[in-house]
Amino acid sequence: MLKAENIRYLVVHCADTPDDQPLDASDIHQMHLGFGWNGIGYHRVICRDGRIEHGRPDYWIGAHVKGFNEVSLGVCLIGRQDFTDVQFAALETVLRGWRDAYPDAQICGHRDFDYTEKTCPNFNVGQWCEKIGL
Repeated sequence: MLKAENIRYLVVHCADTPDDQPLDASDIHQMHLGFGWNGIGYHRVICRDGRIEHGRPDYWIGAHVKGFNEVSLGVCLIGRQDFTDVQFAALETVLRGWRDAYPDAQICGHRDFDYTEKTCPNFNVGQWCEKIGL
């Protein structure tokens, strides 16, 4: 189980799926099962229309950032690069809620971890957080 006192990172991801595909958490769940995982690796999924869907419960260890799953929560934006305004509004809602619950956790993008060459979520999460005062 994921212990709340251990959460150090709130990690933003993207699904790396075409921006015009209206996928949801169940689609990501099926995708991750296809990878041989135990289902969806993210705790929240933000659909193209701004809906916030639950993936893994917050108390389950995620499968979204290698080596850091036991100390992080993950949120995934459906799409690749052209995220909608309502997705960004929903992302802010998720992150503000998590920040209230885990005030010492750092908000970052998957790309910000040294071990990976991924560009996910394909925008600078730190700059975006500064812009919205998060």
